[in-house]
Amino acid sequence: MARRTIMHVDLDSFFVAVEQVLNPDLKGKPVVVGGNPQHRGVVSTASYEARAFGLHSGMPAVTAARLCPDAIFIEPDFSKYGDFSRRFMAILNDFSPAIEPRGMDEAYLDVAGFESVHGSTRHLAHKIKQRVRDELGLCASIGIASCKVVAKVASDASKPDGLVEVPHGEERDFLAPLPVEKLPGVGKQSAKVLRGLGVNTIGDLSRTPSHTLRSRLGSAGEMLHRLANGIDDSQVLPPGEAKSISREITFAEDTRNSSLLEATLWAQSERVGADLRKQSKQARCKGIADRKQGRG
Repeated sequence: MARRTIMHVDLDSFFVAVEQVLNPDLKGKPVVVGGNPQHRGVVSTASYEARAFGLHSGMPAVTAARLCPDAIFIEPDFSKYGDFSRRFMAILNDFSPAIEPRGMDEAYLDVAGFESVHGSTRHLAHKIKQRVRDELGLCASIGIASCKVVAKVASDASKPDGLVEVPHGEERDFLAPLPVEKLPGVGKQSAKVLRGLGVNTIGDLSRTPSHTLRSRLGSAGEMLHRLANGIDDSQVLPPGEAKSISREITFAEDTRNSSLLEATLWAQSERVGADLRKQSKQARCKGIADRKQGRG
C-alpha cells in the first residue's frame, strides 16, 4: 500500500467554544452546554475550567451543578453549531479534497501529496490551526500519522490546542505506553475483559496473541490487535447519503438511574430530531440500542 499521511483534526470543546466566541464574557469561566439542572438535563460539553471540577459529557446536570456551583449552564443551539461546523469543513476542504467528517467538530484528511505545497506536513497543520483560529475563533487539535487510528489517538493526546505528529514506522512505539482505554474501539466492557487478561496498556494489547483476544472478544479482538500494532488500512472516505441518523453516549460507569437514563434519552432524541429537521426528512422507524464491545 502506498505511504499515506493522515490528519485527524478535532475542535476543542466545540459547543462551549462556539458559545464563548459569540459571548466573550464566557471565556475563562466554567461553562456547560447541556440541559437545565432543574429539568433532568445532562452535560453535553463542558469547558476545561468546568472539567477541573470533574464535569464531563453525559453527567447529569444536577450532579454537575453540585460539583461546580459556579458553572454557567447554556441550552444547546444546534443551528449555531451547524453554521460553525460548515465553515470548519470548508476550511479543511481548502487543504485536501480527501476529507471524512466525523460529526460536527472533527474530520480525517488524507494530505499525502499536499505537503510539498505547504513546505511540510507540520506547516500544513499549523496553517489549518491558524485559519480555524482566525476565521472561527476556535482551537483545533491535530494528530498526524500514517493511518486513521493513530492520527485519532495523536489528536486526543494533543488536546487542547495541540499538534502531535507520529513519524512513519513509530506508530507502535507511540501507542504502546498509553492506557488500553485510549485505543478507539476499546469500551468499558472490553477494557474490563482485557484487564482481566493482564492487558493494561496498548503495548500489552499488541503483544497479546490474536487468538487469545478472539476467544474473549470475538472478531473485535482481532481488530483491536491490529489497531494496537498501529495497523489500520481504512481509507479516508467522503460522506455518502446517510441511511440512518443516530446519536450515542458512553457513561462513565454502569447505571440503573432511571432519571439519568430518561434525561439522556430525551437529549439524544432532540439531537436526532434536529438533524432530521435540518435535512427536511422524517424517520421511517426508530429504536434504541445498547452497544457493547464485540456485539451489535
